[in-house]
Amino acid sequence: MKIYGLIGKPLSHSLSAEYFSQKFLREKITGVVYKSFPLENINYLPTLIKEQPDLKGLNVTIPYKQSVIPFLDDIDEEAEAVGAINTIKFLYSPKWKKLKGFNTDIAGFEYSLKPLLNPNINKTLVLGTGGASRAVAHVLKKLDISFYLVSRNPTGTGQIGYSEIDQSIMRNYKLIINTTPLGMYPYHDQFPEIPYEHLTSGHLLYDLIYSPSETLFLQKGQKMNAAIKNGMEMFHIQAEASWKIWNE
Repeated sequence: MKIYGLIGKPLSHSLSAEYFSQKFLREKITGVVYKSFPLENINYLPTLIKEQPDLKGLNVTIPYKQSVIPFLDDIDEEAEAVGAINTIKFLYSPKWKKLKGFNTDIAGFEYSLKPLLNPNINKTLVLGTGGASRAVAHVLKKLDISFYLVSRNPTGTGQIGYSEIDQSIMRNYKLIINTTPLGMYPYHDQFPEIPYEHLTSGHLLYDLIYSPSETLFLQKGQKMNAAIKNGMEMFHIQAEASWKIWNE
């Protein structure tokens, strides 16, 4: 039995196991299973690998997309440029097992965002500075869209604090992307602190969270007639990209 799975903390919000289980049934893929492996600490990863000798691949979610890197033997070039990974492929020979990291969030975000773009969307606020924001920033650079990273503790060029977001910035930055866990369990009753009253019908709010389907962040945008997009399509694209990597 080949085992694939997801590591992170918490995992109760994730639909990965359900998605892959349905995929296996739908496509009549046998001899495989996908499991959730909640890790209290990323240092437990070697123990997990030892206890699960049939592991062939892992997805990685919050908060380990960056901290998992030292445990890898190799990293895909684009994932290395981003500095975050969400997919691990297990490479085998008769004498060794190696782990290689990839980032399928890049493809998931890019292909789900591009149909929504228009000439008025040329500046972006990226809420959060974690591993997911790195993939988002990478895609925005590829698409030649300027952006600020918004942080509770901004450091360096290209970052601003939430308190700095005023009416002028909201007027000029029409795409706002939430890469934080605010809105997802156990933070389902929370939302990023931006001045939602300055949103218009010309704004697009994109939340990488897909469960729940409408976070408070998106609900507040919708009340101001902004267009909204959750992370479900991105989730599907990155999941299929992971499966392709594992089975190449």
